[in-house]
Amino acid sequence: MAEKNYFTIREISKKTQVPEYTIRYWESRFKLLRPLRLASGHRRYTAKDAEIINEIKDLVLMKGYTLSGAKKAIYSRKKAPQTPLRLPPRHDDAIQLLEDIKKELRQIIRDC
Repeated sequence: MAEKNYFTIREISKKTQVPEYTIRYWESRFKLLRPLRLASGHRRYTAKDAEIINEIKDLVLMKGYTLSGAKKAIYSRKKAPQTPLRLPPRHDDAIQLLEDIKKELRQIIRDC
């Protein structure tokens, strides 16, 4: 039997263990959470939507982030480059690179 591609709000609520009204509210706050809307207005969620809901749930309900803090954390992760970090061959360049990384991490902490 093939796995479903789209889920109703009731199914996604059971799957993520987040109330339907909370999911609807989060849709208004997070642009990444935009389910497909049928002509009748019913929402259809994907597995990716479930991942986003679980990520928000983890940050807000488990780690105690505010919604704006969770939004910053999620969007900063989405914008982060996905390339692996390679150290330069020279020692001085490596130190400079580490200093730059430290500055970026401090900025991320301030933003959260």
